Amino acid sequence: MTVSLRQPTGVAHTRIYAYGAARGERAVPNEDLIGPIDSSDEWIRQRTGIVTRMRAEADTDAIDLATEATREAIARSGVDPSAVDLVICATISNPKQTPSVSAIVADRVGANPAAAYDVNAACAGFAYGVAQADALIRAGAAHYAVVVGTEKLSDVVDPTDRSISFLLGDGAGAVVVGPSDTPGIGPTVWGSDGSKADAVGMNHTLTDFRDGKAPWPTLRQEGPTVFRWAVWEMVKVAREALEAAGVEASDLAAFVPHQANMRIIDEFAKQLKLPDTVVIGRDIETTGNTSAASIPLATHRLLEEHPELSGGLALQIGFGAGLVFGAQVIVLP
Repeated sequence: MTVSLRQPTGVAHTRIYAYGAARGERAVPNEDLIGPIDSSDEWIRQRTGIVTRMRAEADTDAIDLATEATREAIARSGVDPSAVDLVICATISNPKQTPSVSAIVADRVGANPAAAYDVNAACAGFAYGVAQADALIRAGAAHYAVVVGTEKLSDVVDPTDRSISFLLGDGAGAVVVGPSDTPGIGPTVWGSDGSKADAVGMNHTLTDFRDGKAPWPTLRQEGPTVFRWAVWEMVKVAREALEAAGVEASDLAAFVPHQANMRIIDEFAKQLKLPDTVVIGRDIETTGNTSAASIPLATHRLLEEHPELSGGLALQIGFGAGLVFGAQVIVLP
């Protein structure tokens, strides 16, 4: 006798219901960082567009930031916390390797016993999480999902490092994803290039630190390598995401790239030939580069400043350590 397994199927379409945000409590101006890197406020502004970055207090961690952002997203979504049955957290700064940030956040916000797991895809983590939430809901594995990008990068900064230390901030951005009558999340174009793993990442291992062979691991990057890759290769990915969604750049209401560097954002928009009608998400000037949190934080700010964009299409793209990348077109809530 052959027994057939049941295989669930979900809804045809999903969308993002709402955004939530949390930023570190302290605004840190360039002047506070220039001494150890022998730099200037003008140099940082010209190279990155950053004037201040938000950093968390010592007793605030990535889990606290994620909880705050998730609570706001759920409250704005109108979905009961107990109905959230999936929590995906994108982060590289969980203060512990285990348990996951996601499981703790799910419990704190009232979504226990939601399925919960973390994604380590650096600055592409949020786009990866949105892709997974969309796929899992349409597969019937979940009904409502929270995707949150959260980072406390000040924990992994060497204040004397000129390659990346002045770029980084702390924060979290979250969304609620759920069923939709019409498509609200386009196909995701994602991938990786591990041959460039040394371009961005930690300079030491935790085991080397444990054994006294190296100091506390901190983030480093090869700036020129990352800049060229981000501008030239990621523009191709962004175009593929537009094509996969069946839209043109002129159909967009907004473009929200990872907030890596204002020069990269400006060059990106130029290469995409975005019309003036497309509003570009820019959060880096006062928040800094928050890795997995940067796209949802920038979108949250965009919707606060431009509520008229609600219902429009936004192209979002994340790219970073791995090297990894992910892009999709979404309908703004």
